[in-house]
Amino acid sequence: MSTIKIWIDPITRIEGHLALYAEVDSSTKHVTYAKTVATMFRGFEVILRGRAPEDAIAITSRSCGVCGAAHANASVVATDVAAGLAPKPMGVALRALAYAMTDYIYDHSIILNLLGGPDYSEMIVSKLTPSVWQEAQSTPAKYSDIHGYRTIADIMADLNPIQGKIWQWTVYYQRIAREAGVLIYGRHSHPSTLIPGGISTDLSLGASLFEEYYTRLSRLTAWVKFVWAIWRDIYEFYKGLGYWEEGKTHDPPIEFAAGWADHPDVYYNAAASANGDWRKLYEQLDDVYRARAEKPGVAVGNQLVTTSMLETNRGWLEFVDTSFYVDWAKHNIAPPTGWISEDPTGQALVGGRSDLLPYHPWNKTTIPKPGAVDFAGKYSWDAEPRLLFLSGSYSGQIAPIETNPISQLWIDTLASTKFELAGVTAWESNGSTLTIHLPGGTVEPQLPSGTSQALDITWDLPKYSTTIERVLARATHLAMVTAIAWAYLEEALALLAAGKTETSMRWSYGQWPSFSYSFGWWHVPRGTVQHWLVQSGGRIANYQYQAPTTKNVSPANNRCTGPWSSQCTGPFEMSVLNSWVTEETPPDQWTGLDFVRAIRSFDPCLACAVHAEVKGEAGRVVRVVERLVSNACGL
Repeated sequence: MSTIKIWIDPITRIEGHLALYAEVDSSTKHVTYAKTVATMFRGFEVILRGRAPEDAIAITSRSCGVCGAAHANASVVATDVAAGLAPKPMGVALRALAYAMTDYIYDHSIILNLLGGPDYSEMIVSKLTPSVWQEAQSTPAKYSDIHGYRTIADIMADLNPIQGKIWQWTVYYQRIAREAGVLIYGRHSHPSTLIPGGISTDLSLGASLFEEYYTRLSRLTAWVKFVWAIWRDIYEFYKGLGYWEEGKTHDPPIEFAAGWADHPDVYYNAAASANGDWRKLYEQLDDVYRARAEKPGVAVGNQLVTTSMLETNRGWLEFVDTSFYVDWAKHNIAPPTGWISEDPTGQALVGGRSDLLPYHPWNKTTIPKPGAVDFAGKYSWDAEPRLLFLSGSYSGQIAPIETNPISQLWIDTLASTKFELAGVTAWESNGSTLTIHLPGGTVEPQLPSGTSQALDITWDLPKYSTTIERVLARATHLAMVTAIAWAYLEEALALLAAGKTETSMRWSYGQWPSFSYSFGWWHVPRGTVQHWLVQSGGRIANYQYQAPTTKNVSPANNRCTGPWSSQCTGPFEMSVLNSWVTEETPPDQWTGLDFVRAIRSFDPCLACAVHAEVKGEAGRVVRVVERLVSNACGL
C-alpha cells in the first residue's frame, strides 16, 4: 500500500476560499485522512458591538456578495424579536416572496448548473472517467419529455461551461429571478428594505408590482421544471453506477433546519398579542417557526428528535478547540452584559451545565488568534458548532450538525404535514415521501413544451446524506421554493384586494427595550443561517452568527459523545473521508474530482481570500505534499 497525498488549494467554483488536504490509499482508492481549511478571518461580530441593533441587518448582509439577503433575513428576525415586533401580514408575505427569488431560485440554479454542474459535464466526465462517459452515451434520459435531452451524455454536453446551453440558460434565468426579488428588496444582494418589524417596500403601485412578479414567477416555474428534470436524470444515472454512498456524511446523520417564510397571520398575531413585550413574543417563537412554509427541526436518521427551536437554541454550542481563536471561557472573558444562563423564558441554557454555559453563542466573545496550520492542533478559521441534545433518546449527547437543502427536505418529510396558504397547497409529506405541486400553464418558448405542464415532484427520504443525494435534494428544493412562492403570491394578492397593504408595525429609530436578547434563524440555499443578538440600551452588547457553512466546514474536535464520539468533525470532512477515487487515471494524476464533488454538493460559502502556500511564523513552508492541485478539475 502507498499513500497519495493531495492538497487542493483553492477549491474553485465555491464562494470564498477553502483548501482540502487528503490522504488516499492507492490500492483501495479510499480516503484514509482528510482535513478542510477555512483560511480567512473576517470579524463582523467584532465590529458590530456598540452599534444600533437595526444596523446589524445591513452590516451582516455585507458578509457575502452572493447570499447577503440570507444574513439580512436572519438578522431582521433577531431584531424583530428583540424589539417585540413583527411585520404585518403583507410585510411577512413580501419578505417571503423576495427571498424565494433572490436567494433561492437565483442561487439554487447557479449552484447546480454553474458551480457544481461542470463536475458532471462532458468536459470533465469524458476526461477523468471515460467509461462513465461511454455509459452515458448509451443511457436514455428518463425525463426527456420535460427537458428534451435524448441521452445522459446530451445533458452532460450542455453542462459544459460557457459553451453549454444549460450553462448559458442559467445565466439568463438567474437574472429574471434577481429582477423579481429586487422589485421588493430594492436591490440585491444587499436588501435595502428590511427593517425591524416590517419591510419598507412601496406598494402605492402594488398591483403593478405583483403583476411584474407574477410574470417572472410564471417563466421561472417552467425553468425550474427543466432544471429538476435534468438533475433527476443525472441522479438516477450515477446511482445506477453505484455512486450512491460516495461522499456520505455522519452515520447516523444529524440534520438541522429552521425553516423559512413565516406564516403571515401567525407571526403578526404573535407580536400583536405580545403588545410590545419582547419576552412574550419570544415565548411564542416555537409556534411561529412551526407555522413556517418549511418546517423546523433536528433529526437523527429517520427520527425527528425535536421541532422546538427554543429547545434547540438552548442546546447550541460553539467551540474553538481547533480554530484560530482564543478560548474566551478558559480565560473567563464574559460578554459586556455578563454570562447569560437562561433564555428569555427562564429555562436554563445547555441543560444547566456550567462547563458548557460559556460556549453558548449568547456568551461567546470572538477573539482571533492567527497561527500556522497544524492538523494536530489549530488549523482553521472556522469555529466548531455542536449541538447538545436536551430531549429524546439522545438527551445529553453532543453531536456535530449538518445543514443544507437535504436537511430541510428531511425535516419537511418527517414532519408528516403540508403547507397550504391562500388555498394553494404547495407541498405535503407522509413521513417518508414528500410531494411538491408545481402549476402548469406557462409556455416558455426556448424551453421544451413539457415544462408547461403541471408537475407533481416526489422526493423519498434517503438513509444517508451523500454527494448525489445532496445534488438531487437541491434540485428538488428549487421546485419546493417555487411552489411556496406561488402560495405567497396568492396571499399577497388577496391582501391587496382586501386593502390590507400596510407592511410594518410602527417603530421609531432607537425604540428598544432597556435590555433584550434573541435569535433569528432562517433556512437559506446552503442550510440554516443563525444570528444571536444581545442589546442593552439600544446598542449591541454582543452579536454572533453562524452561516450554514460554519456548521458544515467545522474542523474536528473531541467534544462529541455517543454515536458521534468517533465522528466529531463537520460534514465536509466526513464526506471526503467517506469518498473514494473513481478517476480512471494513474494515482499521480488524480485531481480529487470525487472530493470536490462531495464538497461542492454543499455549496460552500466562505470569505474570499488569496492563498498560495501555508507558512509558519518565519515564512517557511510547514507542509510538503506529493501533489498540489492548484485549480481543482482544471476549471
